[in-house]
Amino acid sequence: MGGPRGAGWVAAGLLLGAGACYCIYRLTRGRRRGDRELGMRPSKSAEDLTDGSYDDVLNAAQLQKLLYLLESTEDPVIIERALITLGNNAAFSVNQAIIRELGGIPIVGNKINHSNQSIKEKALNALNNLSVNVENQIKIKIYINQVCEDVFSGPLNSAVQLAGLRLLTNMTVTNDHQHLLHSYITDLFQVLLTGNGNTKVQVLKLLLNLSENPAMTEGLLRAQVDSSFLSLYDSHVAKEILLRVLTLFQNINNCLKIEGRLAVQPTFTEGSLFFLLHGEECTQKIKALVDHHDAEVKEKVLTIIPKI
Repeated sequence: MGGPRGAGWVAAGLLLGAGACYCIYRLTRGRRRGDRELGMRPSKSAEDLTDGSYDDVLNAAQLQKLLYLLESTEDPVIIERALITLGNNAAFSVNQAIIRELGGIPIVGNKINHSNQSIKEKALNALNNLSVNVENQIKIKIYINQVCEDVFSGPLNSAVQLAGLRLLTNMTVTNDHQHLLHSYITDLFQVLLTGNGNTKVQVLKLLLNLSENPAMTEGLLRAQVDSSFLSLYDSHVAKEILLRVLTLFQNINNCLKIEGRLAVQPTFTEGSLFFLLHGEECTQKIKALVDHHDAEVKEKVLTIIPKI
């Protein structure tokens, strides 16, 4: 490759090579500068992750730090903050699995026995988010008895009671663990009748889960329930409560008819839910709701009346 033409090719090659080197230099320099500008922030300590200023979703390494902190500290302020951070991150499905794989469920579960009510509530909230994952439920189910005891023996309408009810509701979305609540059904109705509006709605969500399962029907109908339960079918009751008690009646009635379950009627004692739901007073109250001012309530009643 001689002469002017060869020299031209060499010059062109050098120019292209220099251009490529410059591009690589610019990319490398830009990336380094970008790293500095974006922070490439130093690794956060476990406590830093709980201070409320860290908005990113935590990765596995950070979650492991957080779990170690939760397990090792006795400072109630740090424990509560760590549970809040962990609970928030457990709202993401990928983290629900990671926390389980890191052994985090027992660490969180142990905190429901804490004497500090706020810590107990935050632990229940975290377990509630974790329980959305079906595999996690297998590990969480061992806490159901303890959660029930706290729900039914603790202060009425408290944050702990509501957090416990939410967890139990999530744990009974499928039929897998509903049988664990068999011995607490009468207690559920007691809280339903004595709790405020928010508590009533949460208890009814749980009862509706149970009422869809024919295997739970007999347990529900055997429950001893105060006659004041029928007042929930009055027309002035809040719509979110009224619709749910109507659906409860409907679900139980449907389950009773499965496989001829109506034949077991004589086994129910007076004062049981069965006698309340299948008594004349309940029938008349439901029929009276056909003139309810709310269209959704009226529609629900119209689907029930032909089956009464």
